[in-house]
Amino acid sequence: MKAFIVYCHPSEDSFTRHVRDSFIKGILDSGNEYEISDLYKMNFRTDMSEKEYLRDAYYNDSVPLEADVLLEQAKINSADAIVFIYPVFWTEAPAKLVGWFDRVFTYGFAYGDKTMKVVDKALFLCTAGNKKERLEKFGHLDAMKKVMLGDRLFDRVANTDFVVFDDMSREFESRTLNWDKNLKIAYSKGKSLFVAGCNL
Repeated sequence: MKAFIVYCHPSEDSFTRHVRDSFIKGILDSGNEYEISDLYKMNFRTDMSEKEYLRDAYYNDSVPLEADVLLEQAKINSADAIVFIYPVFWTEAPAKLVGWFDRVFTYGFAYGDKTMKVVDKALFLCTAGNKKERLEKFGHLDAMKKVMLGDRLFDRVANTDFVVFDDMSREFESRTLNWDKNLKIAYSKGKSLFVAGCNL
């Protein structure tokens, strides 16, 4: 089985990078495989061109897609699961990941006469500086889930899970205290991703 990982972080000097590496180790230790799009390393273009905008605005799937978009779409359709790993920036994913959705979830692929497969599983692994209690108190966590699960994925995925590694700002002692525990969770999510009967 294969997981397609969409990874989005501007720095390798981050806890999110360790989440990525622990998750990948879990995937490999389970005997499965992965493919990754590291959006910053790829310098993935995230701004829609006017041509791309007009293609989708007029629901015109006869306009050809850019090669980089076609490649990402092929990665989705060849995967058994899609995994998003990123930090929370202002209650949202980084702009590069938002732009990935803008350009990759095109008319004729993700909506309209869809050619995008219904992916069996989708997993979100997010790192956040804020405490989960604060994210819940102000409705931020619910807002993130509604955008990602309710809008972007919607009926395009059969099973979803949304994990937030919270309280991980460099200024907090909790970052050090929770480090190993959080990475064990990331590893276990990779190890169990394709286990039969394991609910996400």
